Amino acid sequence: MRITVKYFASIREAIGQGSEQVDTSSPNLAALRDELIARGGPHALALARGKTLRVAQNQVMAKEAASLHQGDEIAFFPPVTGG
Repeated sequence: MRITVKYFASIREAIGQGSEQVDTSSPNLAALRDELIARGGPHALALARGKTLRVAQNQVMAKEAASLHQGDEIAFFPPVTGG
């Protein structure tokens, strides 16, 4: 299936792009993250397990167990603080 993956803030800076189209057979967000990490290089560093990050699916905050579907828009971003 083809999905759009977007990267924000420090993740975008580390990877060097804001978004990309990805062909994946990953069943859920956790597997997608692992697939992107397996690319190595900046993806592995920016999305590494142990790093805290948030993920949204179709502009709604999601858990890594959420199933992926054709055409989904997935966004990875670091936790945001402020006040």
